[in-house]
Amino acid sequence: MNKAMICFLLLLSSPVIAQKQKTVDSKINHVTVFLSRAQIEREVRTQVEAGKTDLIITGLTSQLDQQSIQVAGKGNFIILGITHQQNYLSELNTPRSLRILKDSVEFFQKQLLIEQSQKEILNKEEQMLLSNQKIGGTNQNLTVAELKGMADFYRTRLGEIVIARMKHDDKIKKINERLTKVQQQIQTQNELYTRNTSEIVVSISADAPATVQLDVNYIVANAGWQPLYDLRALNTKAPVQLNYKANVYQSTGEEWKNVKLKLSTANPNQGGLKPELYAWYLDFDQPIYRGLQGKASGVRIKSAAPAMAMDKEEDAMEPPAETTADFVSTVQTSLNTVFDIALPYTVSSSNKPTLVDIRKQELKSDYLYSVAPKLDADAFLMARIVGWEELSLLPGEANVFFEGTFVTKTFIDPNNIKDTLSISLGRDKRIVVKREKLKDFSSRKAIGSKQSDSYAYAISVRNAKTEAIKIIVEDQVPVSQNTQIEVTATELNNANYTQETGKLIWEMTVQPNETRKVVYKFDVKYPKGKIIPAL
Repeated sequence: MNKAMICFLLLLSSPVIAQKQKTVDSKINHVTVFLSRAQIEREVRTQVEAGKTDLIITGLTSQLDQQSIQVAGKGNFIILGITHQQNYLSELNTPRSLRILKDSVEFFQKQLLIEQSQKEILNKEEQMLLSNQKIGGTNQNLTVAELKGMADFYRTRLGEIVIARMKHDDKIKKINERLTKVQQQIQTQNELYTRNTSEIVVSISADAPATVQLDVNYIVANAGWQPLYDLRALNTKAPVQLNYKANVYQSTGEEWKNVKLKLSTANPNQGGLKPELYAWYLDFDQPIYRGLQGKASGVRIKSAAPAMAMDKEEDAMEPPAETTADFVSTVQTSLNTVFDIALPYTVSSSNKPTLVDIRKQELKSDYLYSVAPKLDADAFLMARIVGWEELSLLPGEANVFFEGTFVTKTFIDPNNIKDTLSISLGRDKRIVVKREKLKDFSSRKAIGSKQSDSYAYAISVRNAKTEAIKIIVEDQVPVSQNTQIEVTATELNNANYTQETGKLIWEMTVQPNETRKVVYKFDVKYPKGKIIPAL
């Protein structure tokens, strides 16, 4: 036997060393929630033997973006590769709340079976009594007392059976109603948890037994947050307090339990690559427009870990209860804002959002009244807020409170706000405003082939309050959209006049029990025989 054959036989006889596999548990520690989607950060701790090992991280949502997976490790080992795979045989871990509901279904089903069985026993007994109504034999004569006794027995027992059956029917009905409600609740949650899972397989190599610590993060869909605001003003001398909140939602099937939560104003769905503008070609047959084109981009997030700043005020009175907003620090990155919540937070996988307090901020404000008597004779108290640009506000709904009472809902859109954010705080009936047409100064006269109409209006403002007020009065003169119609403002009483829109604004201070009055006049000239409906 030659040397080559001996080596071949030795190879065949030697055992094949397969790469080991180990299923490991992981825990969610940090979650960064974007406006759409979220980044999950998990931690894995385990022990491995020498050699190559595939660590299988199980129980992950199937909705994770496999291209976003990042793994970093600590320990004496080498990360050889990362793969992602779906597991269609295993479902997400059922939460305790869902397990309780399923136990309730089993309990109600047993109760339902007992009641139905009891009812069936009564039915059998009733059938037995009805089928044995023949009293005595055919040649046997019964006394009146015996007949009466048997009749009383049948009447009493059949009556008891009817009443007992009605009670069982009532219990069955109530059990079925409760069972239906629980099953509906289970069906709602099952949509979140009866899903296949996915797994991340991390291949590592170690020269000796080692302790492995892995930090795994990835992006998931079906998660995000929406801004919500509370604007509170105690009175017209106090600053406006802005409560910045977030409705955080996720239906990934994973439970974010006691995790460090960050809210980012970034939106990975929008992509991060600048679109390229290509040539716009024209032809006689058909113009072709090749517009803005871009490529989808991945987002890799590197979160900062700033120190938390907390402001505490000493007060002789008992301090108000703290909220999550007292434990949030704001980090301004190069492109976005991140709100880092120091307290552990739990966000359940649900169809309902979780409300999170982000921050509280007092805003410098001044208060004045505003009225447009052509549309509404009531004066509205307005808070004008400055310095809002530093708050990184996003478009969202706002609840407005004044003097501890809910006033209205409004919508804050920072993209359409200039220097001042104006918030309406409600009507004040103590400001009496009246607008009337002055007939003595309104007339119509003919000038050649045209006619000229003169209009005059007076607006009076009476302050029935015990303190002076600032008020803005708004009105308008018409704007012509036809060259044959000429509009001339003849008297504006020192109003701020915007000719393009015809808007008139007077800003005045009215003392207590004082009445201020403004008058404005305008002429409209147009061809005879024409009718202008708006006048």
